[in-house]
Amino acid sequence: MHHHTFPADLVQAQRDWYATYRQLAGAAGTQTTVLRRRLVRLSVQVTAHPYWATVPHSAPAARMQLKALAWSDEGDEGAGRADGRAADGGTGREAGATAG
Repeated sequence: MHHHTFPADLVQAQRDWYATYRQLAGAAGTQTTVLRRRLVRLSVQVTAHPYWATVPHSAPAARMQLKALAWSDEGDEGAGRADGRAADGGTGREAGATAG
C-alpha cells in the first residue's frame, strides 16, 4: 500500500470536521445551525483541496488514509503521513511550505 504524505492544512481540516461532527451530534437549539454551516465549509475545504489533483488515480485510497490518519491522530499537532509519522519532522508544515 502506498503511503501518502498529506499537507498539514488538509489533515487539520479533516480533524476539525470530525470534531465539529461530534459537537453537532451533542448540540441542541440554535447552535446546530452554526455547526452545520461549519461542517459544510470543512467538507468543501477537504474535498476541494488542491492536493487531490496530485493523486488522480489513487484519490479514493488516499482519502481513506486521510480519514484514518485524522481519526487516529486527532489532537496531535503534527500533520502528515498515513503511517502516523509527521511529514515535516514535527513542525506542522510540509517540506518546502512557507508561512503565509
